[in-house]
Amino acid sequence: MLAHKHDELECYGSGDARDARHWNAVLRQALLGGYIYKEVENYGLLKLTPAGRQFMRKPTSFLVSEDNTFDTDFVDNEGGTSALDDELLSMLRDLRKSVAREKKIPPYVIFQDSSLEAMATIYPVTIEELKNIPGVGEGKARRYGSAFCRLIAKHCEENEIERPEEVRVRTVANKSKNKVSIIQSIDRKVSLEDIATARGLEMDELLDEIDAIVYSGTKVDINYYINEILDSEQVEDIFEYFRESETDDIDDALDELGDEYTDEQIRLVRIKFISEMGN
Repeated sequence: MLAHKHDELECYGSGDARDARHWNAVLRQALLGGYIYKEVENYGLLKLTPAGRQFMRKPTSFLVSEDNTFDTDFVDNEGGTSALDDELLSMLRDLRKSVAREKKIPPYVIFQDSSLEAMATIYPVTIEELKNIPGVGEGKARRYGSAFCRLIAKHCEENEIERPEEVRVRTVANKSKNKVSIIQSIDRKVSLEDIATARGLEMDELLDEIDAIVYSGTKVDINYYINEILDSEQVEDIFEYFRESETDDIDDALDELGDEYTDEQIRLVRIKFISEMGN
């Protein structure tokens, strides 16, 4: 914190009126809502998802339960889960690696970490329930979900975990008219700048929306736009980076690929990669 001078930021300490229990509850809900994800390979570092970056620009309200203790990770076999189930999460990650090896794609293409963490908290055991997990649309649920649902169901049975009814029927997936309009515009090969202008979005906000679309399992074809700003060798260079990388993090890609490409160019090819390889 001191090395990066976080203590000199204007916002430093602005949350000290609330205790750690409150902020753990907020972080847990943000994980479940798909606003942040935990990068396990990097000491559990919390990072913003595309939805989280959009939330920072245009915040909306969401409910947080302050009556539950969120800072102790354990599974209470008598009354369901009180926090994220680390044992199940580890098994879900192993399964994701196995599926990724079989499909010959990076694990993050199957399901993002934030989605696995939600699974290890909500315990979906059917495809319909899995579709309600943040970052999991119908396409991904039906393409990859059966094995994950079987694993979760077996884990619940072996550990006598009772899934609360109100959690089981909870619906968090919301296909907005905005997303449908974006998909239809892309199908018509409308310029992304024109789509952003028509929707009242900045370009990076539009890319956040398209990120959310492809990560949830919907296939989109933006080759018509990519081919206007990058030649085939450049596209292949970025595409191969994501094929071989263990992470889809844009900052890592910028570090690896050097100054030859912009943040926007890499994000566009990442959308192409996730759409073609995962959907």
